Amino acid sequence: LGKAFLLTPTTLLLLYKHDDGSYSAFGRGDEQGNTWLTAFVARSFGQASSHIYIDKDHVHSALHWLQEHQLPSGCFQSVGKLFNNDLKVWLPDMGVGAGGDTMLENALHCLKNVTLDETSLYVKALMAYVFTLNITLNIQGSTVLLFHIFLPPSAQRLTSQSADEKSSSMIETVAYVVLAHVSQPDLSFNEASVSKLVRWLSAQRNAFGGFASTQDTVVSLQALAQYAALIPQEIRDVKVVVKGKGASPLEFHVHRNNKLVLHQASLPADTGSYTVQATGSGCVYVQTTLYYNIPPPKPEEVFLLDVETVPRECDGVRKEFDIHVSVRYVGDRGTSNMALVEVEMLSGFIPVQSSVKEVRLFLQLSLRISKSIFQISLKLNISVEQDVEVQNLKAATVHVYDYYKPGEISLTSG
Repeated sequence: LGKAFLLTPTTLLLLYKHDDGSYSAFGRGDEQGNTWLTAFVARSFGQASSHIYIDKDHVHSALHWLQEHQLPSGCFQSVGKLFNNDLKVWLPDMGVGAGGDTMLENALHCLKNVTLDETSLYVKALMAYVFTLNITLNIQGSTVLLFHIFLPPSAQRLTSQSADEKSSSMIETVAYVVLAHVSQPDLSFNEASVSKLVRWLSAQRNAFGGFASTQDTVVSLQALAQYAALIPQEIRDVKVVVKGKGASPLEFHVHRNNKLVLHQASLPADTGSYTVQATGSGCVYVQTTLYYNIPPPKPEEVFLLDVETVPRECDGVRKEFDIHVSVRYVGDRGTSNMALVEVEMLSGFIPVQSSVKEVRLFLQLSLRISKSIFQISLKLNISVEQDVEVQNLKAATVHVYDYYKPGEISLTSG
């Protein structure tokens, strides 16, 4: 009958682990682990260990690998490949919020020497959060400088930007600013100092409760949860009534026994004005979601894509031809993130496996030589052969897109 098993989040993460304890985007398919991903996994395992069973050896081996790559200055070497450019901005300044006291203290000294005027707000937010968590080390008032001088004005400007500029990295930045606020050990709850940031962060949630990406969702939910824990008023019994013209009111009752349960209902009418009224004692979060059909935004073409098909000499029984794909990144970010090139097959045609293996080998060599395979024009050659004869063939498409920014795309037919 075979054996059935469940892939838990821990098991899935271990698929990307190297024998030396590090982690990378493609696991053992990469030559070496990545500094950022290894630190992120160690942090995730450490946080999860209080809720689920985590083998401590996984955490210790990751921290040991990081310690081996810590420089005398306390900074960590940037090792391995990371394909998301939004995360690379703070790699050279990275410190790890877990590990032995000496390792952690040296990392904080590395961050202390960073010139803040030359870093992004994302770096400042991360550093403020790190120093807030480790304020007991009292490294010459670094937390005070970061928290009171650099963060509040910059964060307020960030939350006033247009909707088009509110990217995943910006949402994550504001979440770290909120975490830096609410994680102070001697904090006396002051709603005015952080409530505006929390309201902005809550407004970025999508219809499913998440945010723009997996990572900013994790950080944002952590920030909102810690903020909610600071609200001193205990929920006793709150009644929320939603009223619309010509429709029966919707009523929600939130009390101590069901406060962690999601209460939701559909509005009786698609249009019109609605009012929300709350009575009782406590604090609840109300969110309305409007679904409507709008044309998708026009893709930003940042890849130059050229496709050519060349017939091959064959025995006349089975048709064969080569597909020459040339792609180049021409966006304004200097280098692309990880990008995917998808080559559709004509009906009845299949790829020649030997050519597929050659492409894989070529890509592996390209990644070893270049920081990004799209710094120069990338040329791929794929051979296909007819497996089943099909009449009236239609053109197949080839398109390339950024894995982390699907809106960046190029499409061609052949």
